[in-house]
Amino acid sequence: MKKSYTSSLRLTDFRLWEKLKEKRHLYSFDIELTARCPFNCRHCYINLPPGDKKALKKELSAEEITNIAREAVRRGALWCLLTGGEPLLRRDFSEIYMKLKKMGLLVSVFTNAALITDRHIELFKKYPPRDIEVTVYGATKKTFEKVTRVPGSFEAFQKGLNLLLENNIKVRLKAMALKSNYKELPQIAEFCRKATKDYFRFDPFLHLRFDRDPEKNTDIKQERLSPEEIARLELSDPERFDSLKKECGRLVSEDFEKITHHYLFSCGAGVSSFTLGFDGNFRLCSSLYHPDFMYDLRKGTFKEAWERFVPSVRSLTSDKKAFLENCRTCPIINLCLWCPAHSFLEQSVLDEPVEYFCRTAHERYSRLKSLDKS
Repeated sequence: MKKSYTSSLRLTDFRLWEKLKEKRHLYSFDIELTARCPFNCRHCYINLPPGDKKALKKELSAEEITNIAREAVRRGALWCLLTGGEPLLRRDFSEIYMKLKKMGLLVSVFTNAALITDRHIELFKKYPPRDIEVTVYGATKKTFEKVTRVPGSFEAFQKGLNLLLENNIKVRLKAMALKSNYKELPQIAEFCRKATKDYFRFDPFLHLRFDRDPEKNTDIKQERLSPEEIARLELSDPERFDSLKKECGRLVSEDFEKITHHYLFSCGAGVSSFTLGFDGNFRLCSSLYHPDFMYDLRKGTFKEAWERFVPSVRSLTSDKKAFLENCRTCPIINLCLWCPAHSFLEQSVLDEPVEYFCRTAHERYSRLKSLDKS
């Protein structure tokens, strides 16, 4: 595969490291404890079967995770997110969680709630998480299990969520907006807002598989809402719409049209956070799965990853016209799902526009603009 990105400096000549280090400070990090999950969701970009031996063999041990987290804390990290796959599949989840808490970290957990037991409740009551975020795939058994493709998953989810709520564990709920549950989204939103009054969000943006599985990527594309459906959905939700209107000045900016640099990464990837993959690969963000931009911490050091690897990636530039004249200077880029990481997952290159993302961004902008005039 021919690479379209370029860098004008060799690693040994990269003199901006010290300057970049002054502007970068580590605040948070994500840990993918596993890629395995008891659900087989139609839209998921990472899930592997619970008994996948290859994935299990690659997983970092509790000791390895603890050592890496300790390095992050030494550099100032205050918060970490435990995610997956399904993090509660790990038999040593409680051990890992307690060690992170005892480091003084604020710990959040993303879970489908299906594996929550009384032992987890006891753990969370003794060592309260910053929050636990649970995804709701449907308001009915039929829709929920159409998404998860696992019989009995709806009852398991209900049981786990009820355990959390009954014991006053702080829970946040979200929904993935899919073709499979689109008609049920109003009921899902109503259910979520009744269960947890302080927080609810939905996410209509689906990106492709990390393992590039063609069959599963087909499933994801089939579950994507059209740009028109996404815009209509956002405008129909009062909280989402109000938030978009308030943030419109930040999301849409003509200043982007004045950008003259050729850097690939203008986002916050690797500036104040990082992602630790279940297999020990350090990534600048959760979505950046390009093989050249993952650093194996089992073969190197955290110091090398943070101080030298991250700046070397962020120094990369592109000379591709399609990127420089479109995404790089697009005033509505913040209404788009486009970024180098997602570009790679969609089309195996880092610096090309993605038609679906572009159409979605323009549809969102068009709706906001028309309402702003009315």
